[in-house]
Amino acid sequence: MVEWRLLRTAALRPVPEPMATPFVWAAACAGAFVLAVVLSTLSGPSAPSVALAVLCGFAALLGLPAPFTAAPGTALVCWLFLNGFLITPRGELTWQGHPDAARMGLLLTAAVLGTLVARLINAVGAHHRTTPGDGPP
Repeated sequence: MVEWRLLRTAALRPVPEPMATPFVWAAACAGAFVLAVVLSTLSGPSAPSVALAVLCGFAALLGLPAPFTAAPGTALVCWLFLNGFLITPRGELTWQGHPDAARMGLLLTAAVLGTLVARLINAVGAHHRTTPGDGPP
């Protein structure tokens, strides 16, 4: 059975709402911790570029359900785990200038790109759901 609804009703949302920012940051903390443990166990501090690539992928994945406002915090949390446990193995936070700024920029770009991709996919899907098609009524 097909149920027809007007688009103006509050029950129908053509575009899904993003996840709350604190939940995204909590997931970033938990996931970055797990990734730091796994990466330090597998490769040690000898492969910071691999760790950066993995954390960039994780930040992009976290960007999918997140709002744009969660991207800076997600990038910061991922950078803290990268810098504190994967580049310097003793848990010391250091600032090396341009390399750390570039790492933070890459993490932020990954989080924003993940969010942008999700928003574009949701917008296209909403457009297809709300645009009258050529099919039968």
